[in-house]
Amino acid sequence: MPPTPTPPRTLRPCAPRPRAPHLRVQESGPLTRSPRTPSLRARSPRLRAALLAAVSAGLVAAALPAPEPLGIGDPLYPHLGNPGYDVLAYDIALTYSGDNRKPLDALTKIDARATERLDRLNLDFSHGTVASVTVDGRPAGFTRTGEDLVVDPALPVAAGDRLTIAVTHTSDPVAAGAEGGWVRTADGLALAGQPHAAHRVFPCNDHPADKALFTFRVTAPKDLVAVANGRAVARAVAGPSATWTFRGGHPMATELAQVAIGRSAVVRHTGPHGLPLRDVVPAADRKLLEPWLRRTPGHLRWMEEKTGRYPFDTYGVLVAAASTGFQLETQTLSLFERSLFTDPELPGWYVESIMVHELAHHWFGNSVTPRSWSDLWLSEGHATWYEALYADETGHEQLERRMREAYTASDGWRASGGPPAAPRPPATDAKTALFRPVVYDGSALVLYALRQEIGAAAFGTLQRRWTAEYAHTNAGTADFVRLASAVAGRDLTGFLRGWLYGEKTPTMPGHPDWRAAPTAASPTAASPTGARPMARGSGGGRSAPPSPELPAGKPA
Repeated sequence: MPPTPTPPRTLRPCAPRPRAPHLRVQESGPLTRSPRTPSLRARSPRLRAALLAAVSAGLVAAALPAPEPLGIGDPLYPHLGNPGYDVLAYDIALTYSGDNRKPLDALTKIDARATERLDRLNLDFSHGTVASVTVDGRPAGFTRTGEDLVVDPALPVAAGDRLTIAVTHTSDPVAAGAEGGWVRTADGLALAGQPHAAHRVFPCNDHPADKALFTFRVTAPKDLVAVANGRAVARAVAGPSATWTFRGGHPMATELAQVAIGRSAVVRHTGPHGLPLRDVVPAADRKLLEPWLRRTPGHLRWMEEKTGRYPFDTYGVLVAAASTGFQLETQTLSLFERSLFTDPELPGWYVESIMVHELAHHWFGNSVTPRSWSDLWLSEGHATWYEALYADETGHEQLERRMREAYTASDGWRASGGPPAAPRPPATDAKTALFRPVVYDGSALVLYALRQEIGAAAFGTLQRRWTAEYAHTNAGTADFVRLASAVAGRDLTGFLRGWLYGEKTPTMPGHPDWRAAPTAASPTAASPTGARPMARGSGGGRSAPPSPELPAGKPA
């Protein structure tokens, strides 16, 4: 496969920390020392040990290089994630005062396993104040550099060892320069961490390659309702406050975390196989939104026919009274703007197709999570595919027509944002900058071409095997190509290379007459003639399906 436009950053791993020189304590006399070294004579054994540890730490710290932001070298976000450890679980406690302009008090505990010797480790974190850090219960040194929190454990951590990091901090919903993370709603807060903003809420290893289990403990005024990913396991009232505890049963990428607090109603239904459904809506809108909420069981049954059983133990719709410009597949509790359901100019079939888009992500993106951000096409392309297929099978918009219009625009999308599996790095740090048309309809077009090439039956088998064999893990483009080849019974590397990495769109199998518009004639490289305007969906910039039914300039 051709290399990505920007090669991964070569990372300099944490320099091995030299062990401190052996300090021999002489029982009959003072320790040989510099004038600043405290005397250990006539001290208790416990104090003597503590002073020795302090001297050792000082010598070791002096040997370390200056703290610097690290990353795992993602081609698009090279400073996200951190080397040297694998997070197993997060336990995040948040205390909300009731004022969404004020920082929340927080305690984030991280259970991890070292993958190499750690004399120092980095966490992604910004837009909050750190009060203290401990590693395995011992106070640790810390400093901030860039958007990293650099932690110096009191003792080195050996490769393979488990460690627990606890950070006492604040989480600021109105921090200067905050782009993503907390979303302030009309009555509280919600989370929107995709693609690189979870660490603006809590310290973490903020890259989808490091999935982990999550527990949230949210304390808020008891007249409000707090919800989070996973299932509720406890609620305790103490005076004017209540604490809700939620725990997810499957690993999750940090970008999919969800915590919402507000004057909400929790509406419960039952999905296929007795699946508990929990929807969270503004309390005043419960009756207004109920007809939409009742559609979810049917959406689940439709998706299960295509891709196999729903991969999590609960699902729901979270409706936020906020203007975000996007919908988001936060795990087990998808985030939607209230206006999506209340705008009378949006056709009902279109709203349902967006609901299916976010639901489809629970197979493609949440359960099977991209290994790198360059693999985003696997997530957004599949979600857009099922969104379009649903509209087609319910008789509202022809899939072939939508794909032909996407083909017309495809060369322009590639020229603007790069090919589907090698997108160009975003020009800005804006939350929506990565979510360009090429990762939505441009990537669904790849799946359409693949189905044309191998046939609908083999394509359906591929979809079910992909979601089953890589369930709750990470997978990348190479994995998909290998599995597609295995299902087809022939090597598809050559066929898919052009579709995934080519600057120009290959000839569509079965439709040799389809033509891509010249890029010079498409100055925005965004929409084909007659296409519906860009409507922001999952991830903040999903291309809405082409249709003249939506009035010009109407966002979703």
